[in-house]
Amino acid sequence: MSPSDSAFTDTLISRSFRERIVLVGVTFPHSTAAATESGLDELALLVDTAGADVAERVVQRRDSPDPATFIGKGKAEELASICLAVDADTVVFDDDLSPAQQRNLERLLGRTAIDRTAVILDIFAQNARTPEGRAQVELALLRYRLPRLRGRGTSLSQQAGGIGTRGPGETQLEVDRRRLVRRMTRLESDLRDLTRTRRTQRKGRARSRQRTVSLVGYTNAGKSTLLNRLCGADVLVENRLFSTLDPRTRQLSLPGGETVLLTDTVGFVRKLPHQVVEAFRSTLEEVRESELIVHVVDGSAADLEGQIDAVRTVLAEIDADGIPELLVVNKVDALSSLDPGAAEEVRRLLAAHPGSVTVSARTGEGIDHLLVTMGDRLRVADRVVELVIPWARGDVLAAVHREGEIVGEEAGEQATHLHVVLDDVGRARFREFLAS
Repeated sequence: MSPSDSAFTDTLISRSFRERIVLVGVTFPHSTAAATESGLDELALLVDTAGADVAERVVQRRDSPDPATFIGKGKAEELASICLAVDADTVVFDDDLSPAQQRNLERLLGRTAIDRTAVILDIFAQNARTPEGRAQVELALLRYRLPRLRGRGTSLSQQAGGIGTRGPGETQLEVDRRRLVRRMTRLESDLRDLTRTRRTQRKGRARSRQRTVSLVGYTNAGKSTLLNRLCGADVLVENRLFSTLDPRTRQLSLPGGETVLLTDTVGFVRKLPHQVVEAFRSTLEEVRESELIVHVVDGSAADLEGQIDAVRTVLAEIDADGIPELLVVNKVDALSSLDPGAAEEVRRLLAAHPGSVTVSARTGEGIDHLLVTMGDRLRVADRVVELVIPWARGDVLAAVHREGEIVGEEAGEQATHLHVVLDDVGRARFREFLAS
């Protein structure tokens, strides 16, 4: 990257000192005050990971976002007074801000205003290690900054003149925009080349009949620790959000004698920025091509089902929601230190997700059972077939439900699409309904 591009790729939170941050959360009719507080708790962890300190939290209830300032002019003026009182450098919103809202807020507050997406991108920028990871993060940052370039023109321009007016400032804005778009085009080209390389590698693994399993989960759920425990790997483990951005693949021997490739992936989070999902799509294809997803859940987390839903939302976004999933509740060694209500939440989770297993990646508890279960799930996956049954053949649909184990069902316009576990006899019986 040339020096001229550096203005677009600087981190969004200063690293020269510990910024003081005011967090802002808004409760809308479709949400609850508890959900807003939970979101701010997580945002506080993100801010700490980014290298800043939370000085104050502000919560508001609204029927809908204000188009100009998101929180309304009166609340923005109140927020400005709070920022002065706590000597805050930056205000961080738990919801996405439009470029116009961000500009208006910064004018009213007299300080930087950013949103949750900016904080996550900032953390990603800190943690990317490999050339591919750095390229993916830079592309995500540029996609976020492009629509906001107009408001940053005075700081990027080397010429006099206000942004948004005719003359030198507007000319420099267009120069900056073209420079940024050229850089994005180059990064997209580089990542396409890397995607082709990854696909070639996956085809090679398919020819060698190596089976693939992906570890997915909420950030800091313990995926890297579990990879180390299962494979004797030496992957860096840190107790911080998004410490793993670059996928790592290791060989794993299962009790039945099978050898599989186990891949650790980037952690997910609520409201994971669309720019991140798009930029990391080539990496996340590893998940989509897996034969089994091991979904790791932090058993000590406060909102287990919310974290599971957030992960599954991203899996659906990358078209990986149809892959067989094994839910693994990690950190069970910490349950004894939790209050009884938290331990009960884990028990409810296990009851709601039959077939899930519990482990402690740190101590090794439950690992043998996990390995056996993974082998069993992969053998079941060998017998999963897709059937397309016309609506007129209700008799066939009923027979399939009697004879097989339905693992996925989708209603189409003309037929029902089923993913079902069948033995050899069942496959032969329903052969005419096999998807081509």
